[in-house]
Amino acid sequence: MQGFIGRRVISGTRQLSNLRPWQRCSFSQVAQTEDADNGLHIPKIPPFDYSPPPYTGPTAEEILAQRKEYLSPSMFYFYNKPLNIVDGKMQYLFDENGRRYLDGFGGIATVSCGHCHPDVVEAIVNQTKRLQHSTILYLNHAIGDFAQALASKLPANLKVVFFTNSGTEANELAMLIARLYTGCHDIISLRNAYHGNAAGTMGATAQANWKFNVIQSGVHHAMNPDPYRGVFGSDGEKYAKDVQDLIDFGTSGHVAAFISEAIQGVGGIVELAPGYLPAVYNSVKKAGGLFIADEVQSGFARTGSNFWGFEGHGVVPDIVTMAKSIGNGIPLGAVVTTPEVAEVLTRRNYFNTFGGNPVCTAAGLAVLKVIEKEGLQENAFVVGSYLKERLTALKDKYELIGDVRGKGLMLGVELVTDRQLKTPAKAETIHVMDKMKDLGVLIGKGGFYGNVFRITPPLCFTKKDADFLVDAMDYTMSKV
Repeated sequence: MQGFIGRRVISGTRQLSNLRPWQRCSFSQVAQTEDADNGLHIPKIPPFDYSPPPYTGPTAEEILAQRKEYLSPSMFYFYNKPLNIVDGKMQYLFDENGRRYLDGFGGIATVSCGHCHPDVVEAIVNQTKRLQHSTILYLNHAIGDFAQALASKLPANLKVVFFTNSGTEANELAMLIARLYTGCHDIISLRNAYHGNAAGTMGATAQANWKFNVIQSGVHHAMNPDPYRGVFGSDGEKYAKDVQDLIDFGTSGHVAAFISEAIQGVGGIVELAPGYLPAVYNSVKKAGGLFIADEVQSGFARTGSNFWGFEGHGVVPDIVTMAKSIGNGIPLGAVVTTPEVAEVLTRRNYFNTFGGNPVCTAAGLAVLKVIEKEGLQENAFVVGSYLKERLTALKDKYELIGDVRGKGLMLGVELVTDRQLKTPAKAETIHVMDKMKDLGVLIGKGGFYGNVFRITPPLCFTKKDADFLVDAMDYTMSKV
């Protein structure tokens, strides 16, 4: 492992008094044990008042063998030795042996309130006992209650809700609505975007890793306004000119929509360059198109400073799509738009058997109430800012870290073997992830090159959790 680049940038002669608290000490106030080999302190997970019941089910090896025989071979998994997760409570997960892990990934930015949050569980159980499913052809208050509450969290006239089962479904429907409303087929998306894996959304997705060689028509991919790897750095308006060029030279001059994440999730937690979305919004509007905000990962208070990611860019979309955190793990998605735009689906029959299921919408309403009651947006801002600051301090310490980015509790750490060339550190990323897992910290990875840590924990994450996560990363990198 000596080939991995973990060289420290901070010199031994740097004055201790000039360093911040977490730079003066290798590891923070989180309880530690000592590494007998070299005197380093091994970070210890913060205390937590919960122990799961004993697990008596099949072992990880048995489940893996079953999975290989009966499930799709396309289903991949993390770690050299995959984890068998059998229990969860708030920001923690437990394996088959009862070992506790800090969940820094949140089921891919999906667990918002915390694993098995009692209020959400109670809403699901109570609704399931009363009515698990009927159909939207009959009346039931659960779907209307959640739609009304959801609309209250959105600006302007965004008040008509269509429920789906996933983010892919939501984006598929949003693209269909935009094409029907405008009478145009052309949609503009961003390179490095991920919007789903169905027929239309695969076209909007712009990473070869996630695209099959099937017909994907009518989508143009604009230059990605990536402040770290993009050619124009953080100059959003220069990137926006590419969208105008696509309209002028790649379409009839009219488009159906522009679709974008506020922060690219699968793409590696890439924030859009400042000033980009307002400039693109103007170009798209002049071309008769709608603006679709994909909030599948960045929505529901995850960015901390705002409830929705697009709000941080000073724009108001025509359509908003959402999923993941909307149900704290329940399969649920939604498309929200204006009454005028929503009207287009009445031209034919549009129906979704499970969209608006009473159990799912009861869970969604409970999630909104918990976010409000427990101040999770403010917590995402406070803890997320603290976590980002600590991660940025690690960047000053290890050349392996090329960039730290994101907002709130949607953060990315990009690893490179050469800061000037920005050479992706793929093997190092896998190695550090695996070793952090051994210490009790679970994080995700993404980006086109698979070299970006995706840190998207439940919004109940604490500063002690943040310390443990960073200390575990620090400890691991110190031994690389």
